[in-house]
Amino acid sequence: MSFLQTADVGVMKEGRWLIQGANLAVNEGEVTALVGPNGSGKSTLLKLLCRLWRPTEGTVALDGKDLQTYSAREIAKRITIVQQSLTLRYSFTVLEVVSMGRYPHTGRIGRLSEMDLQIVESAMEKADVLPLADRHANRLSGGELQRVLLARCLATEASIILLDEPTSNLDLSHALDVLHLCRELAHEGKSVAIALHDLSSALRFADQVAVLSSGRVIDSGPTDAVLSPEKIQSVFSVRAERVRASTGQEGFLFDRDKDLS
Repeated sequence: MSFLQTADVGVMKEGRWLIQGANLAVNEGEVTALVGPNGSGKSTLLKLLCRLWRPTEGTVALDGKDLQTYSAREIAKRITIVQQSLTLRYSFTVLEVVSMGRYPHTGRIGRLSEMDLQIVESAMEKADVLPLADRHANRLSGGELQRVLLARCLATEASIILLDEPTSNLDLSHALDVLHLCRELAHEGKSVAIALHDLSSALRFADQVAVLSSGRVIDSGPTDAVLSPEKIQSVFSVRAERVRASTGQEGFLFDRDKDLS
């Protein structure tokens, strides 16, 4: 059953369609990757999925019910998002930032119970930010802050987790940690949607993939079937060769069209 589903959803800003006619299902217990060139609509679609933006047309449904009918607090308990870039205006510690993930349950002025604190600590451990607990979040590197924001989302214990390019500022080791964590979360029954540039990572870690181009979902389905060299060439204008490493893991090698013509 689809926890989160769009039906011909679109959004217009300043007279221009950023997304139009998009159909997508984010299923329970699966990782769904959103892939496409820059400006294809991946971030916009994620914002629609958690009601950061409201659709101009079409609907987004949570458990078969229009997302617009839920209260903000209900959505915050069910859906959480790690955005691509976020500036912290105030000097909160890492522990304080991650603890904000409990706000949907406690309210902004509610005290954290012992159970809340255990959930926060577990989230920080999963995102590998426990050693940063007392540091000021606005003084962290981009990669460190990205992991802190991931920990905050984990602390909500939401059943649907949306991630917008979560590996973009991370070193290779932490990027792999995040992708493996996505798989673990799906194994626990959570629904994960992740915008990715790295098609090899999508092939390896995603159950489903949606390919976006010029604000439209042009194909979606099982990753292995959708991410064909032919599809990649038509969308990204590069030649792709699918290769298998000695470990058995598969990925892609790329060349520009003009280099191989």
